[in-house]
Amino acid sequence: MAKDRLSGKLAVILHADVAGSTALVQQDKELAHERIQGTFLRFSTTIEKYQGHVVELRGDALLAEFERASDAVSAALSFQGDHANYISQLKDDLRPTVRVGIAMGEVIIADGTVTGAGVVQAQRIEQLADPGGVCITASINEALSQRMPLDIENLGEKTLKGFDYPVRAYRVELKPGESIPPSEENRQHSKLPNTRRIMAVAIVGIALIIAGSSAYWFQTQVPLEESASVAAKAIPLSDKPSIAVLPFTNMSNDAEQEYFADGITEDLITDISKISGLDVIARHSTFSYKGQTLDVREVGRDLGASHVIEGSVRKAGNTIRITIQLINALDGKHVWAERYDRGLRDVFAIQDEVISEIITALSLKLTPEEVKHVIKRGTENLEAYDLYMRGRQQESFFSKDTHIEAQQYYEQAIELDPNYAEVSAHLAQIHTLNGQFGWVDDIVAADQRALELVEKSIALDPDIPFSRFSYSRILARDSIGQHERAITEARNAIELDPNYADAHAFLGQLFIITGQAEKTIEPITVAMRINPSFPFWYHYTYGFAHFFLKDFDTAVENIEKAIDRNSNVIFMRTAFAASLAMAGRQDDAEWQIEELHGLGFHKTLEEFISESPVQDPAYRALYREGLMRAGLS
Repeated sequence: MAKDRLSGKLAVILHADVAGSTALVQQDKELAHERIQGTFLRFSTTIEKYQGHVVELRGDALLAEFERASDAVSAALSFQGDHANYISQLKDDLRPTVRVGIAMGEVIIADGTVTGAGVVQAQRIEQLADPGGVCITASINEALSQRMPLDIENLGEKTLKGFDYPVRAYRVELKPGESIPPSEENRQHSKLPNTRRIMAVAIVGIALIIAGSSAYWFQTQVPLEESASVAAKAIPLSDKPSIAVLPFTNMSNDAEQEYFADGITEDLITDISKISGLDVIARHSTFSYKGQTLDVREVGRDLGASHVIEGSVRKAGNTIRITIQLINALDGKHVWAERYDRGLRDVFAIQDEVISEIITALSLKLTPEEVKHVIKRGTENLEAYDLYMRGRQQESFFSKDTHIEAQQYYEQAIELDPNYAEVSAHLAQIHTLNGQFGWVDDIVAADQRALELVEKSIALDPDIPFSRFSYSRILARDSIGQHERAITEARNAIELDPNYADAHAFLGQLFIITGQAEKTIEPITVAMRINPSFPFWYHYTYGFAHFFLKDFDTAVENIEKAIDRNSNVIFMRTAFAASLAMAGRQDDAEWQIEELHGLGFHKTLEEFISESPVQDPAYRALYREGLMRAGLS
């Protein structure tokens, strides 16, 4: 792996292993391996739900990091309860039970490995736990809220191997009849925040492959954010005015109004992105600053923006106050600021006025088509609009349960306004993602329903960039397989919104699928510029294109960067193994194949290639050769 700079920090560390794993393996090696991997995949999903991040997943052990002690304990107890129920239903005695230890301490990150006193202490404290149990240290106990419904037993001071001083340990259980509380951040925002959801996608992808489903390799859901959130170095400014719209602050007394503030922000980004004379930083990058106190000059340097927009929203009953300011990111001075105190039904008029002020302040000139499309509302029904914003929030949380909620909101909005084209497009996205990640039984039916909805959206309004992008993704699904049309629709989305980063990136992926990797480099490079905090799959796309261009060293470099951000995605591991083998790094390639097997990958070479979305015969032959050299048989 690439060498990381040595870094240290204080963190909450969760360590888990399978009790008696050796005996399980001796009982039935293959079944034990399958059960253990499945156990940790389910645990990883729970960890993600509670804002955790899986750092290492190997053999019979798991290591995860949290920001809050309460989230780590809640994740551990939630999983143990679910897992106890799961293994009780198994028809044999091969039942992996998990022990969990949680500690707080310094961790050291070097050469892609996490070590340090915090990790070692979590490992040692875990060994004090009973199978199916959870143990914590005193520092974790002190950090827990007294309101949590827990029974905590003081085990006294323990001598732990490798520590010169005794460590007080506690056994923690859920009180009888109580339920696991949501995470601290969930209680603040009522649902999962827009951070650290990417591991859930990776785990679902692995589960699909283990189940034998056809893998959709290119994951392009917008809201996913990763540990490498904001660019670490300044990005050169564009020749055009460039703007970053930071998440508006929810000033309402009701935390549940967060969806409304986020919705106003997203709509503003969507509207001004349609202006060809303006570079607009992608939502994914600007929302990584959510909840932070910022110096707009640093934000400008990080994102390559000449201007920054900040704002706040207060919604109370039928009144709304929106405060907004446009700031020159080069010197920190205000260019324009305004406060709008209106009735809630004036929200559309406020949005139109804000866009007009931005256009005037930056001396932008719009083409006749832009004048037609920039200030354009999808509905005049305020209740439908509110449901649409609620649905978008749930969609962005990206889980099976929140997708169900989003679908309900969208369907209610369509009942109120059957001609609300944006809602039909988002409902289509829900159906196809449910199929993509196995959240429905009939995947083909989900794709067909998605196709019907997105085509309805485009018939209602052919000029919505998201509808075109969604159409492109749906056309590229295995069950539909119309890749040339998908390319056309991705280009349509970009024509309508030149700043649509994910549309640029997905177009690059489609070029790979159709045997035109030489065309991938331009759109993926544009996407990286527009979205400086781009998700891992941008690096992967850039690297995989170079694999088919036979620039294997560049392929290795970029796919490795993607894996450094998200190490558990099967399709990246296979591409990495093939790239390493073709670059002459045989030992590293073979090690990647071993890692694949450790992640639960058991397909043969031909099975895997037959499911590849790559259509071009020459590309398939090259990929097969790389994987064969790497040792996939």
